Amino acid sequence: MKQLADPAIRHWDFPRGVASVCLLVRFGEEYGLSGERLLAGSGLTPEQLADPAGVLEARQELQVVRNLASELPELGLVVGREYHATTFGMFGFAFISSPTVRDAVDFALRYLDLSFTFSIPKARLEDGQVRMEIDDSTLPGDIADFLVARDLAAIYTVISELLPTGVPLTGLDLRMAEPSEVDMYEETFGVEPRFGRPANVASFDARYLDRPLPQANPQTVAFCEAQCRELVSRRRSRAGIANDVRERLVKLGALQEGMPRIARELNMSTRTLRRKLEEAGTSFRMLSDEVREALAEELLTTGALSIEDVATRLGYAEASSFIHAFKRWKGTTPAAFLRNRGI
Repeated sequence: MKQLADPAIRHWDFPRGVASVCLLVRFGEEYGLSGERLLAGSGLTPEQLADPAGVLEARQELQVVRNLASELPELGLVVGREYHATTFGMFGFAFISSPTVRDAVDFALRYLDLSFTFSIPKARLEDGQVRMEIDDSTLPGDIADFLVARDLAAIYTVISELLPTGVPLTGLDLRMAEPSEVDMYEETFGVEPRFGRPANVASFDARYLDRPLPQANPQTVAFCEAQCRELVSRRRSRAGIANDVRERLVKLGALQEGMPRIARELNMSTRTLRRKLEEAGTSFRMLSDEVREALAEELLTTGALSIEDVATRLGYAEASSFIHAFKRWKGTTPAAFLRNRGI
């Protein structure tokens, strides 16, 4: 059984759409809070939130979360249950249109920066279980528990919507101290959580991964993924060290030579470049994968190069390694990808 995709980002500081803040404001107003109070200090206005194509900074949403949590500290779980696949736009439609639960989870992790999470999820397979660990190490301490509860409830709600029977958890460990309202956690997740554990981990039976989804539609998921790819490319192309590295990686020789060459071109040590990328919430491997994926599609669709030639140009020693990577990116082999394109 293959491993699941790595999360596309490792830090919560990425641009976001307005839908999550709109949901938070609407939720707070239902509990008697004013929109003005909820937006205080965020720099956001109702007019900005009225633009469905609007983009805001993570720290702006974080301030809205902090305002809400200061008034309703016990309701992180409750607001998390308000997030559904449709809340996420194209990202959500691609998720529910995927062929299987595994494909949906892989897609969500690959395009995680189109979500609204602050806690970074990582999934691994172990002893017949999918262990979804929620990394809260970079969260501000004053609202870490609220964010973990919100994000975990949102993730579980969306995953459970994939199948008519849901995806029942087999276990739930949480780092936070036991709250006063334990029943709320059991009601949300269907299991009794264990508090004060070393990590936040939700587990479910790995056999659910290969369950076909009732709303699977290859045309819909292909269209939605293309839209997601374009959107995330625009967001990731913002200025900064990640963009500097990405621009240099587009040169095929740089892909083959790797991180030391890029560091030299940027007049810094490899260690400094690695640290700066970590601070930007990414890594050299993630950026290399992103560029390789884009270049692979471009080179293949020209029809002028064989799969082996493309593999060589992208720095792979063997075509089999490239095929494995391509399948992780696209969910299909290069040959099948070309057939579907009529090439």
